[in-house]
Amino acid sequence: MASAAEQLASNLNFSTFAKAEDLKKRLWFTLGALLVYRLGTYIPLPGLNPDAFAQAFQGQSGGILGLFNMFSGGAVERMAIFALGIMPYISASIIVQLMTSVVPALEQLKKEGEQGRKVINQYTRYGTVLLGAMQAYGIAVGLESGSGLVNDPGWFFRISTVISLLGGTMFLMWLGEQITSRGIGNGISLIIFAGIVAALPSALAGTLELGRTGALSTPLILAIIVMVVAVIALIVFVERAQRRLLIQYPKRQVGNRMFQGDTSHLPLKLNTSGVIPAIFASSLLLLPATLAGFSNTATMPGWATTIVGALAHGQPLYIILYGAMIAFFAFFYTAIVFNPKDTADNLKKHGGFIPGIRPGERTAEYIDYVLTRITVIGAIYLVFVCILPEILISQTGVPFYLGGTSLLIVVSVTLDTVAQIQGHLIAQQYEGLIKKSKLRGGKRGR
Repeated sequence: MASAAEQLASNLNFSTFAKAEDLKKRLWFTLGALLVYRLGTYIPLPGLNPDAFAQAFQGQSGGILGLFNMFSGGAVERMAIFALGIMPYISASIIVQLMTSVVPALEQLKKEGEQGRKVINQYTRYGTVLLGAMQAYGIAVGLESGSGLVNDPGWFFRISTVISLLGGTMFLMWLGEQITSRGIGNGISLIIFAGIVAALPSALAGTLELGRTGALSTPLILAIIVMVVAVIALIVFVERAQRRLLIQYPKRQVGNRMFQGDTSHLPLKLNTSGVIPAIFASSLLLLPATLAGFSNTATMPGWATTIVGALAHGQPLYIILYGAMIAFFAFFYTAIVFNPKDTADNLKKHGGFIPGIRPGERTAEYIDYVLTRITVIGAIYLVFVCILPEILISQTGVPFYLGGTSLLIVVSVTLDTVAQIQGHLIAQQYEGLIKKSKLRGGKRGR
């Protein structure tokens, strides 16, 4: 028998959306916030020579700068005040998550509920400031070392650059929190999503231009379109896939009344780690190419040149290491974000148990057993989704924005956003049903 939420979801239609005034306000606020973000990606740093930097960036676009440029919506290419984007906040969040697994004090805070989460979020903000300041200062020094990139090098330029870039990151962090609380949710993810989507039209136009000039054949372009649609369908299927463990609760007596035992499910996502493994693997593998780009290739040792060449896009060593690192980080990050022992303890505390499994340690072992095996499938899926476009890019010269990481982020955020909107609509319809029932009850009373 369908649940109440499922029945409400099946009754959603356009008239429900038209009546959802609060949802429309949230959507308009989200669109306005994203528009502010896009405008900020076109405000250049003070004291920079934009033309000289654009020429210098072309030689580095294949390294880690290209990845950051994708996440920042082209702000790195223009060296705008939002060039750091939201990446320092994401890095700080990941570091804090890692520390909660090894620092007992942070682990205890994580278990304290809402108050503990507020303290952890504050630590994340402090970490964002520290990482952002370090990265901004490094960018300022790197810009000064370039020929003709800075109009007036010196401490004034460094300080103004640090203030501008760090201020841009902190503003984006605040903007993301506002979208989460006053918009439709997932503020940080939506900011990254907006940056990637903003660059997709130019990437598609570049692909079609290659077809017009004959660099890409028409059958190949059609094959690329079919492949992209198939990969998107695969991402949608796997991101929504779950392994549900049956949870039973025993009968309980409250006063003189006996309540029947209830059943529920513990959902385990097939891809618990999300897109983090692909981002980690891409960042680490692109780092050697980026460092080599900033170095003088004439003075580099022969072995360093060989390694950099072997780790270029599309090379066999790059693809092998990329796949291996994605698989490793899929297991590593899953172990960080999901603790089977804590889940088993919570089930035992509330009287829940998995049929046929003893509560406590045996339940934790069983959850870990299931989670490990579905993570194998999730890791294979991530490796396939990320490596298939990588091979296509290296063989055909398709723009970098059509990579697996960008597709993963775009599709995942779209699914989450649709779920958030549907949740608001269900809440709106549920409130409407309650009001109607109260009105009917009042009329009967009179």
